Amino acid sequence: MTDAGPHRSLCTDCGISKTQQPKRCASACQFIQPDYPRLEQQVHGRTRAQNTEEPTTADQLFFGPYQHMLQAALQPATEGAQWTGITTRIAEKLLSLGMVDAVIATAADPNDRWKPRPVVITQASDMAQCRGMRMGYGPLLSLVEPALAQGHKRLAVIGIPCQIYALRAIEPQLKAEQGLQALYVIGTPCSDNTTTENFHTFLNLLSDRPQDISYLEFRADYHVELRTQQGEQRLIPFLNLPISQLPADFFPLTCKTCVDYTNVLSDITVGYMAGNGEQWLVVRNDKGQALLDVLGPELKTQAPSSAGNRHNAVKGFLKNVERAAGGLPLRRMPAWLRPIVNWLMPRIGPRGLEFARARVEMKAIETVIHLRREAPAKVKHMVPAHVWKLVERYGIR
Repeated sequence: MTDAGPHRSLCTDCGISKTQQPKRCASACQFIQPDYPRLEQQVHGRTRAQNTEEPTTADQLFFGPYQHMLQAALQPATEGAQWTGITTRIAEKLLSLGMVDAVIATAADPNDRWKPRPVVITQASDMAQCRGMRMGYGPLLSLVEPALAQGHKRLAVIGIPCQIYALRAIEPQLKAEQGLQALYVIGTPCSDNTTTENFHTFLNLLSDRPQDISYLEFRADYHVELRTQQGEQRLIPFLNLPISQLPADFFPLTCKTCVDYTNVLSDITVGYMAGNGEQWLVVRNDKGQALLDVLGPELKTQAPSSAGNRHNAVKGFLKNVERAAGGLPLRRMPAWLRPIVNWLMPRIGPRGLEFARARVEMKAIETVIHLRREAPAKVKHMVPAHVWKLVERYGIR
């Protein structure tokens, strides 16, 4: 069964097109004419600071508005969850404490653990089915109106950036016309989605028994972690990944041109990039703090650290993106050099917050280069002002 996915080159099938008013795509889509300042003001009561010279607000240019950031881990970790399970545990607590009537999230398809299946959860124990990573198109927002119609007026939504942008765009209408009373948004970072079928191709390149892989995670220590149903663990250095063997269209244009890696319109972002082996929390507003507070002593936290220098890594990425966008093969590091670099990067490469800044700059660079190459008429409307500030230090204007 194939993904019933998008039918346009710049569509992630967030679910708006499957609602009662599909024409809202024109104003709700992140990939048409996004207005981040307006929605940041609507959601957080302020827009991101863009002065990188002011230490207290410099990182807002990269990560969007926030109150504070944390490195965190659940104790004990939730079995079967991605990382330690903070995202689904927050949702469980919201339901068990009666703070929401339902959670809209993503579970696995019964026939494929990697295929996303949007669900409405009303019992805390049922959140277990939403643990773990999915890869593919999932029309999450198609469930918002049915949930409201069923009387679930206080909702929590767990989603990726393009889904959350569209949700925030229609939030005022949902409150005015369909009785939405409360909305909590737990965001996860995202950069590179693909179809579930394409993802299986990737798994086939990673293992001669891809059907046994039960867990996959990109880690901030420059490795991909694989776990199998048999309890085995394998770490693959980024440089050893078979990226050059993937077809040119493996990642859709939407993911190559996404300007919101860190889910800036969520109340709290739960990711990994600055987590140093744990999770990275970006608490963006008072609702985000309330979401954090429900975990209480279950959560171990500390301030995120930062080390290394990102600029050379980002410059190298820029050169490879320019080659890829021009149809040239990626530059492959000599085989003898890879083990040396694999050993060095976790020790001297960008780490912690510096790693997160690098990833955001890389996504910004990728956006501008691919849009200019594949959809130049859209550059003016799709690239926000803060993205231009991110790329200008690398000579892109």
